[in-house]
Amino acid sequence: MRLAILALWIALVVVALLPLLRRRPLSRPTTARPRISSDELVKDPVCGTYIVRSRAVGRRTAEGPPYFCSAECAGRFVG
Repeated sequence: MRLAILALWIALVVVALLPLLRRRPLSRPTTARPRISSDELVKDPVCGTYIVRSRAVGRRTAEGPPYFCSAECAGRFVG
């Protein structure tokens, strides 16, 4: 008899807490910023060479970060 009462009590607690658990978000909302893989190929705007993004030389501009194959190409970039 005690086991049946305990099972009923547990079932009532689960039923009462289930709506609260459904409302809670499982993770934080993320921003709309796309994730870029570090192994992605990017094109040097100066010489047109493709290079792996993780090895590229980057520079910040108003249009976004262009990536270069070398420091020389980054120095020649006008933009």
